[in-house]
Amino acid sequence: MAQQALRPNTAGSLFATDGRPHPLQDALMAVTLVLGVLAFITSFFSGLHLIASWAGLVGIVIGAYGQWISVTTRERFGLILGLGASGVGFMLGMANGGLFGGLIG
Repeated sequence: MAQQALRPNTAGSLFATDGRPHPLQDALMAVTLVLGVLAFITSFFSGLHLIASWAGLVGIVIGAYGQWISVTTRERFGLILGLGASGVGFMLGMANGGLFGGLIG
């Protein structure tokens, strides 16, 4: 009979982890969250549409890559929050003037 390693019961736990460090995934999650918050907050000010749209776009790209290589539920949860905030910030930034509004033309 094969012996299996015992794992703590983490079923349903929001911060379930595999017990190993994931520095790249954690860094991507943190960057996505910071860019998402920045894009979301600046999107409410029409004069800051450049910051909102660029921070949102970069947050979406980094968050998508982070989702692709994520390992744990905790990482995926943080990435989804950051992606959502980045998406809202990006769309409102685009509606208020876009990525190059006022700079080209």
